Amino acid sequence: MTTRMTGNLIADWWRSVDRWLLAAFVILLVGGVMLSFAASPPVAERIGLDPFHFVKRHALFLIPSAMVMFGASLLTPRGVRRASFIILIVSLVLMVAALFFGAEIKGARRWIDIGPLNIQPSEFMKPCFIVICAWLLAEKVKRADVPGNLYALILLLIVTALLVAQPDLGQTMLVSTSWGGLVFMAGLSWLWIMVLGGVGVVGAAGAYFVFPHVASRINRFWTGQGDTFQTDRAKEAILNGGWFGKGPGEGTVKRLLPDSHTDFAFSVLAEEFGIIACIALAAIFAFIVLRGLSVALKQRDPFVRLAISGLVFIFGLQSIINMSVNLQLMPAKGMTLPFISYGGSSMMAIALSAGFLLALTRKRAENRSYTDQLVQRTMVLHGA
Repeated sequence: MTTRMTGNLIADWWRSVDRWLLAAFVILLVGGVMLSFAASPPVAERIGLDPFHFVKRHALFLIPSAMVMFGASLLTPRGVRRASFIILIVSLVLMVAALFFGAEIKGARRWIDIGPLNIQPSEFMKPCFIVICAWLLAEKVKRADVPGNLYALILLLIVTALLVAQPDLGQTMLVSTSWGGLVFMAGLSWLWIMVLGGVGVVGAAGAYFVFPHVASRINRFWTGQGDTFQTDRAKEAILNGGWFGKGPGEGTVKRLLPDSHTDFAFSVLAEEFGIIACIALAAIFAFIVLRGLSVALKQRDPFVRLAISGLVFIFGLQSIINMSVNLQLMPAKGMTLPFISYGGSSMMAIALSAGFLLALTRKRAENRSYTDQLVQRTMVLHGA
């Protein structure tokens, strides 16, 4: 009986899941492991580890990440909302705990040890924050007396305060911009959008004057003076690869990149597989965003529509930031490339986000148009 129920569950999932999105996520998952063979051995050798240390760990996280993505994709929209609420609360508590008990790495406290695991709670917070804000904004759309916009703003202030306290200005910018895109899609008035945009500009200016490392990165970006070693090597790797790359394992500039397996995996891809491969990868990210927005437009439930839009927005924005840093189009930030960069917390969290997206985009009876439902009823009545 259990086997039959499991079989029916998987069969229903396969019939209803968006296979185009699923295929894109699987390509990124597998592609990230393959690219780790090129990007991570030089880093491991430089710090005295086994050359394939990071490759093995990346591959080790592949299976649980796939399981998380599949498990999350089985949820109903209500299940996605409930799971997001629980994970968001736990993530916020762990972010607070990391400030007091987490190890300080490069001047920031973003990580916390839970048994044998070293977790970055903010990574898991991001997709859940988007889903809960989408729910709050959707409730405001359904019922004008519900202060969903206010609650979403309060939640943003809590999240950004914790991120700034770490400090993690890159994630703060990512979350704030994604929240802004979400409230714009929810139909917030232009007056409030301009006010919030002004607050964002003031906050960015404040970060420049308050945090020396932020000012240093921005100054190095604008003037090209100071320690630009890593970004210069990233650009050199891209130019060295040309259109078709040097070939797998033939990259030389990548050996000089300290973070070639994390923030600058895109540059390694360019050096060994060429600009053509980079364009193909960027096209996959663009496809996920456009596919998600296309499906979101067809949703009748405002929560589902906003949640899908918000999830693909933050996914696409994170991808753009990482690739822009590699191309020296914006100041350096510690932002991973989804599924491609090495990092267990990042990989698992993005798998959770992908699972939520697959769950929300599944075909359901309530999402069909009125005409489609009328046609089906007519066929049933006539015995077709």
